[in-house]
Amino acid sequence: MCGVFGIFGVENAEKYAFFGIYALQHRGQESVGIAVSDFENIKVVKKEGLVLSAIKKEDLEQAKGYLAIAHVRYATAGRSGAFNAQPFLKKTPIGEVAVAHNGNLINFKELKDELLREGESFEYDSDTELFLSLFGKGTYTPEGLKLHPEDEQLLPYFFYVLKRVQGAYSVLFLLKDRLIAIRDPYGFRPLLMGRLKDAILFASESCAFDILSGEFWREVKPGEVVVVSKSGIRSYFPFSSSKRAMCIFEFVYFSKPESYIFNEWVYKVRKKMGEVLAQEDELIADVVVPVPDSGVVPALGYSQRKGIPLELGLIRNHYVGRSFIEPTQELRDIKVLMKLNPNPAVLKGKRVVVIDDSLVRGTTSKKIVSMLKKAGAKEVHMRIASPPVIGPCYYGIDTPTKEELIATKFSVQEIAEFIGADSLKYLSLEGLKSCVEDPEDFCTACFSGQYPLEVKEDVQRIR
Repeated sequence: MCGVFGIFGVENAEKYAFFGIYALQHRGQESVGIAVSDFENIKVVKKEGLVLSAIKKEDLEQAKGYLAIAHVRYATAGRSGAFNAQPFLKKTPIGEVAVAHNGNLINFKELKDELLREGESFEYDSDTELFLSLFGKGTYTPEGLKLHPEDEQLLPYFFYVLKRVQGAYSVLFLLKDRLIAIRDPYGFRPLLMGRLKDAILFASESCAFDILSGEFWREVKPGEVVVVSKSGIRSYFPFSSSKRAMCIFEFVYFSKPESYIFNEWVYKVRKKMGEVLAQEDELIADVVVPVPDSGVVPALGYSQRKGIPLELGLIRNHYVGRSFIEPTQELRDIKVLMKLNPNPAVLKGKRVVVIDDSLVRGTTSKKIVSMLKKAGAKEVHMRIASPPVIGPCYYGIDTPTKEELIATKFSVQEIAEFIGADSLKYLSLEGLKSCVEDPEDFCTACFSGQYPLEVKEDVQRIR
């Protein structure tokens, strides 16, 4: 999972990009990058680490311009750190192009092998580079699609690339004089448009507009290509529409609660998840304890629906990042202990129901249950505001093999015993679907095992 941000038409675009991508820090903590154009040249700054500590004032002073794209990375494959940091910049037949991508290309290996046979070389081990490597391999213009004169020589290269790639992509391209935003026909990952006075904004979530005092305008629609240049904004739909498959896990965990994505407020959906979980649960307890931060909103819904008081039984150290998106299990385990501390004042002698957003590997939950019992909880009942994760995600989330998914190996009772909980219950799949407006427009593959795009067995972690 990654975060992307773009801005066109403002002086010091690099500074706006800095703050915009900072607002999306929760989507990736391994690296950050900003590409900036002054309408003549593109400059790129890429660093390992968090936005505020990695990007220095002098970095921004060396990369000034009027349009920019930015990226925060959470790798599901490939080397971590600065090596695979985006945006990537490459010379192509249409000039220099920078790209920032959120998603996964499921035919990455197939296309890369083809290009290698043709003599193409690759600088990175990320699927994102394919977007740039495919430029110059062909052009394509869908029959009957009328292009603006300014786009006639340019967009056929992009349409050819889109015709070749398969999978999930919400992607921003920066050319020296324009910004192009594209979302795959299934709409797997969110991509929004906003306004800041005369400037046009793009972001993975609306919270990136808020930090700039910008305003949400609309979503980039599934299958849409948006071109922004000095002459205006143009929209194209080069391919026939597909059945939508927006990632429902964005609501479960990744997106910030104050964000607006997929035409819904994350907070409302997440709170309803807790409410529906409470309706499905017959448990009687003394106190509801959320696992911060992503468990807080569903815990609020659960608490209010059940009439059980919510208490902060786990205190989070906010100087530690998100454990789920650490690249290795060892780092995830360490971060759990660093991040959370039990609060005995509200736990001793109590029957505690713990609300978390998801249970993927089980290691975090096991440590949480243990620390709550050591702090004096009489009983600890784990409640998960999403269904069991039974399928790996090939569209941008780090659950690459079934072997890592605890729900594919053990029953609910066995998982409860493994994590040390007195009981365990998940939100049902139908319950989760009831929390969104149009459930058939969402991808639930990680919970249902039903994939909207066929994935070959040799597909590997590619982001």
